[in-house]
Amino acid sequence: MNTNETTRTALIPPDWAFEFHGHQCPFMPLGYRMGKLAMQHLGVGHEPDHGFYVFPELGEAHPQTCLMDGIQVATGATYGKVTIAKTFYGKLAATFYHPKKGAVRFSIRPDFVDALGKFEFFVYRKKGMEPSQIPPSVTQEIIDWVYGQPDEVLFKVEPRSDFVFTPLKGSFNKTKCSGCGEYVFERYVRTKDGKPVCIPCSGYEKK
Repeated sequence: MNTNETTRTALIPPDWAFEFHGHQCPFMPLGYRMGKLAMQHLGVGHEPDHGFYVFPELGEAHPQTCLMDGIQVATGATYGKVTIAKTFYGKLAATFYHPKKGAVRFSIRPDFVDALGKFEFFVYRKKGMEPSQIPPSVTQEIIDWVYGQPDEVLFKVEPRSDFVFTPLKGSFNKTKCSGCGEYVFERYVRTKDGKPVCIPCSGYEKK
């Protein structure tokens, strides 16, 4: 295997990533590749703790959000570690940030999205068929095509020297809600009738 083939293979998600994601589709692999390339650009490795952050610009109710599972698998920045957070811009892009290495924004090029949309896979999706129900040969066709595209065809890369982010300081402090008796962490404690309560017991409704 030559150097180019080795590099390309490193940008293909492992089989378990598809198992984690739940189905075969083109956007999870795109997110994986985006994440790997962003890490290479910044010179960082897979994040074991809380030192690398990702801000996907996706929102809700559009199928391309599969991108985010690939990003999590590739980078180690996850929702569970609170190191990934959506901006809800509804765009196919993400900013990757490391406090010591800076930030870079990757976006999927519109021409690539247009070409991707011509595959039969999206005929099924637009009819409402779930990805796991689409004929495997149709799905594999589009995934293989994505794998074969050069990085520069897929992504626009923009260094973000102006990017600033200050993570919230973690805290183990918590108290018991006087209403339900369950623990609630201090940032989310509210007061009702002079007593500490959780948000549901406070009657507070997020607007």
